[in-house]
Amino acid sequence: MKKIERRAFVCLALALLLAAGLGVFLVKYFADGGSWASSAFNRHLYNSSGELASGTVLDRDGDVLSEVVDGRRTYYDSATVRKATLHAVGDLQGNIGTGALNAFADKLTGYSLLNGAFGAQQGSDLYLTIDARYNYTAYEALGGKSGTVAVYNYETGEILCMVSAPSYDPLNVPEDITTNDRYEGAYLNRFLSSTFTPGSVYKTVTLAAALEEIPDLTERTWTCTGSVQIGDETIICSGTHGEQDIAAAFANSCNVAFAQIAQELGADTLEKYTEQAGLTDSYSIDGLPTAKGSFDFDGITDGQLGWAGVGQYHDQVNPAALMIYMGAIASGGKAAEPYLILRTESALGLPSLPHFTTRTDRLISSDTASALADLMANNVTQTYGASRFPNMDLCAKSGTAEVGEGQTPHAWFAGFLRGEDTPYAFVVLVENGGGGSSVAGSVAAKVLDVIVNGY
Repeated sequence: MKKIERRAFVCLALALLLAAGLGVFLVKYFADGGSWASSAFNRHLYNSSGELASGTVLDRDGDVLSEVVDGRRTYYDSATVRKATLHAVGDLQGNIGTGALNAFADKLTGYSLLNGAFGAQQGSDLYLTIDARYNYTAYEALGGKSGTVAVYNYETGEILCMVSAPSYDPLNVPEDITTNDRYEGAYLNRFLSSTFTPGSVYKTVTLAAALEEIPDLTERTWTCTGSVQIGDETIICSGTHGEQDIAAAFANSCNVAFAQIAQELGADTLEKYTEQAGLTDSYSIDGLPTAKGSFDFDGITDGQLGWAGVGQYHDQVNPAALMIYMGAIASGGKAAEPYLILRTESALGLPSLPHFTTRTDRLISSDTASALADLMANNVTQTYGASRFPNMDLCAKSGTAEVGEGQTPHAWFAGFLRGEDTPYAFVVLVENGGGGSSVAGSVAAKVLDVIVNGY
């Protein structure tokens, strides 16, 4: 009898293990089945050169960015457009991890849980949210500099422009791409996968904290003589601004004033508002994770906090997260979460389900967002020049981020447009570009002009 009981127990244990294993398999199948079926090892979907031989990638207007012709994958006929859309479309070798040919291969092959990759030779049409013309304009505006440009609709979440540079022509890959400094980081999508010293664009966070935590903020003034000593640190400013209220200090991007404000707020408060703004989070854009920003407030001295409050010290921000924060300010505290896949259509012409817009957690209170937006609009009229942005109700903040002795600073320009017809938030980073307003602001002006005015 005992022997029978032991055998029954063993059989039960094996049955439970089998059930558990089946459960794990089913979970993996539902979660990763598309990746399995669309793997480059599947010779039914990839040609002898390792190219995905199924599906067409198009922009939001239906311009074909990549398709299969006679069994070989090809791209748009303009080399500049190919470079401008590389990090959204992908390359033939699979080095661009964020490209549709790699990240959305299951969509292109028409994979489904019921039918697998059956019928994948015909493939599906994958429409991206980006507009090839906007990407072309952004890539040209960067002028050969490394960096990123992105624009999205903060009400719907559609990414209209996503450019990362350096880039290259996927049909004519440079032979020295791995050794030439000109192509350093070319495989990396700087918008999604990198972090950078933010410089003065971070003052939007410091100011948001000050608007809520310092009751008499709008009644106070700060005197800038070009520098201020805080603890062991000398905080250097870009100018000598004299006596100024908070609006003028923000428009002047005064390091002296904002370093003192950061010291008054304290490290815990600044950390709280940084996290609330989403700058330490990782977002998922159609399954593509963004890099997390990092800020070091632990054990920080008063002087170091002063530098951190103006976007220096150890501050690192991801461009996508910063753009989403701009969208949250524009829309009263919560922004649409961005996405890249507009829709897919099967070989039979059957469309995918419509995209349902989701919104972020509250990144900033509605009253603070409104006040901050007005101050950002004042920056444009008082400092950046509203005439550079015709027919636009623009709210923006520039940044000139110091990145090391002997190196030209990074140039930033981030913000949004107000108005029902122009719900666009944007971020521009030009690595080692110089002045934020003059360099990155000029890039933003060109891209926004095409989007808003069609020029």
